[in-house]
Amino acid sequence: MLDANLKGQLKSYLANITQPIELVASLDEGAKSRELKELLDEIADLSENVSVATGNAQRKPSFMIRRVGTDVGVTFAGIPMGHEFTSLVLALLQVGGHPSKAAQDLIEQVKDLDGDYAFETYFSLSCQNCPDVVQALNLMSVLNPRISHVAIDGGLFKEEVDARKIMAVPTIFLNGEPFGQGRMELEQIVAKVDSGAEARAAEKIKRQDPFEVLVVGGGPAGAAAAIYAARKGIRTGVAAERFGGQVLDTMDIENFISVSRTEGPKLASALEAHVKDYDVEVMNLQKAAKLIPARTEGGYHEVVLENGASLKGRTVILSTGARWRQMGVPGEDEYRNKGVAYCPHCDGPLFKGKRVAVIGGGNSGVEAAIDLAGIVAHVTLIEYDSQLRADAVLQRKLASLPNVKIITSAMTTQVNGNGEKVTGLSYKDRNHGTEHDVELEGIFVQIGLVPNTEWLKDAIALSPRGEIEIDVRGETSQPGIFAAGDCTTVPYKQIVIAMGAGSTAGLSAFDYLIRLPATEEVEAQAA
Repeated sequence: MLDANLKGQLKSYLANITQPIELVASLDEGAKSRELKELLDEIADLSENVSVATGNAQRKPSFMIRRVGTDVGVTFAGIPMGHEFTSLVLALLQVGGHPSKAAQDLIEQVKDLDGDYAFETYFSLSCQNCPDVVQALNLMSVLNPRISHVAIDGGLFKEEVDARKIMAVPTIFLNGEPFGQGRMELEQIVAKVDSGAEARAAEKIKRQDPFEVLVVGGGPAGAAAAIYAARKGIRTGVAAERFGGQVLDTMDIENFISVSRTEGPKLASALEAHVKDYDVEVMNLQKAAKLIPARTEGGYHEVVLENGASLKGRTVILSTGARWRQMGVPGEDEYRNKGVAYCPHCDGPLFKGKRVAVIGGGNSGVEAAIDLAGIVAHVTLIEYDSQLRADAVLQRKLASLPNVKIITSAMTTQVNGNGEKVTGLSYKDRNHGTEHDVELEGIFVQIGLVPNTEWLKDAIALSPRGEIEIDVRGETSQPGIFAAGDCTTVPYKQIVIAMGAGSTAGLSAFDYLIRLPATEEVEAQAA
């Protein structure tokens, strides 16, 4: 199953194993079991510290990576290739005694968790958000003997997926009960399990001294702003709801100049690593709730967080990005993750052989329809405008697919369901005013983005669309407060543009600071 190049790379990784491990395989007579057996044998052949043993777990095919002579281990139900191959490699190393690169205080927090936690995660091999969840829970099960984790390929165990009514990945169960859906990092999972984590984080933030530059948001714009500010040698902090932002939800990136192709999570990880190369205080999992501008120019602006703590900065750079725009029709919220989805790469495999709709005829919508057409039985693309807005090359590809129907001049009016899952949608023909129903099992919404700026409406000037109004230097209507990226009035929402805007904001903040009166004078004026 592994080519020569991959075997060579894996062999070098396995050299880091310090404690013998065994791959305990539970197999049946099926083709997937044979594939799994082949994979495990190939892995074992690469290291004298790895052996294969026979098990009899309920799920077949599955295997446990177990430290010999202990209960330390993780379990995969399925064949972890695709996006999950990295999860497999990390599990082999960590069970084999190789230390994790996670922050030491976070590792200690996992070790100190009191209670018994049996996690199950359903993933798909094409999901770019699933590995973070799988890897986080695998690590937790290695660090704490009272934590276990089974990562389950939802495409391989369809009966389980249907029985548990799973329609989005990753989906996490804890002790048999729903725990969470969507991308979650180690820090987020631990915080959710550890009831006292939020209060401790708030207390830690309260002890922070004011920053010269405080960046709110950790996407491409926020990362660039932090780097450019820190390079000037001034005290810089980043408060982010999730570092990486919208990039984490992006599958293929093919327009990042000088890099022919990459993936969102990979780019987000590189951004975070680059920021941490500098003396930047990164405060993750912190959502801003209110901005209080300084009373006098040169005074401290205050950002109040949802946990009640607050941060102060002589300058503030707002880079809170944007999120998927919702249709805003009856049934959408009710059936979210029950047939209504926003990531075709993540959730598409769960709709294999079923009927789905894609809402939106821009590049994202048409790309989603093309990808889904190779998985599902039929795709109905619904566009509000009289014509599709996607690039011509994408439209030609879409038109060539036999299982795709395109409906233009259509306004979705309702998501229909049976109380448990989506059964269809209703739309209105904008030319004739007639109502139509479409029977289907899934709806993928791809209608653009909405800025994350609701918390700013009373503090700075926003456009009618809720975007932060900025000038050429990235400055807002409030002196000393700057903004960059998809949350602003910049006309094109692109990663490279956000990075450039973040750099501009960082440099502008520095320029603002060096032109301020002496600190003592400013504080005297504010008194």
